[in-house]
Amino acid sequence: MSSPTLLVRLDIFRPNARSSADHSKIILIFTTMTKQGTKPNILVVNDDGITATGIKNLMEVMQELGNVVVVAPDSPQSGMGHAITIGKPIRFDKVDLYPGVEMYKCSGTPVDCVKLGVNKIFKGKKPDLCVSGINHGLNNSINVLYSGTMSAAVEGAIEKIPSIGFSLDDFAADADFSHTKKYIKSICEQVLANGLPEGTLLNVNFPKGNQLKGIKICRQANAKWMEEFDERRDPYQRPYYWLTGVFENFDKGEDTDVWALEHNFVSIVPVQFDLTAHHAIQALNSWDFGIETNNNKVTPNKTSAPDGANLG
Repeated sequence: MSSPTLLVRLDIFRPNARSSADHSKIILIFTTMTKQGTKPNILVVNDDGITATGIKNLMEVMQELGNVVVVAPDSPQSGMGHAITIGKPIRFDKVDLYPGVEMYKCSGTPVDCVKLGVNKIFKGKKPDLCVSGINHGLNNSINVLYSGTMSAAVEGAIEKIPSIGFSLDDFAADADFSHTKKYIKSICEQVLANGLPEGTLLNVNFPKGNQLKGIKICRQANAKWMEEFDERRDPYQRPYYWLTGVFENFDKGEDTDVWALEHNFVSIVPVQFDLTAHHAIQALNSWDFGIETNNNKVTPNKTSAPDGANLG
């Protein structure tokens, strides 16, 4: 297998109109592209479990693009977020579900699957792409924080692997994913060709049905679950609870993932794992904490945001 060629793209990112010209910066995006005839190595994960219909469809698309390795939980792990297993051993076994596909089932979380895949299968040689899904159910808006599907993709990005999470608005075990495949292939081809800015991954969501209008690059909508807990009683009259709720959108913008999906578009939201609220740093630096140590008043650390970040 020949060594890949390293291509370097120079892209100028201007954060927003309010930032000065000095804030414009050149970001080097190092994109590993294989030489003609060499296929990329692709890690496929999910949170619905190794036998889910969604991961089977995603695996089939990835087989058209490269060499596929599947690592998935041995049982459903929805809503696990970025949980990892630390208090018990993790079981990790090779399985033969589909001819010609290297597959492993894992007793741990979706994030465990990525960690084990990178460390034990690829042995530190990073795959060219990490894809997670296709999830049975949307991961738009605030759902990105709870999602095992997206957390697996986030873990891939933490490992500096171009990563994408895919989700469909259909919870059915036998959901029809056929209308998503050409979009998934195109999106993955673009990521393999162009790379992603460091620390960034893609959250891709599909409406149900085959009447898709195209792709919208979006921002995450300001929405949340209005939660309730349905209280019930066991035979011993002890209470137990089922989480229920209604998804409420507070965001009326037409540039959000919720709007795109409601209007039959595929939504793509670039997300990041750096959770720093850069816009708040300047305000916090002005606080007087009133603490004195050794007769010297403690002053706030003058932390600065990265070049180009808007501090409001």
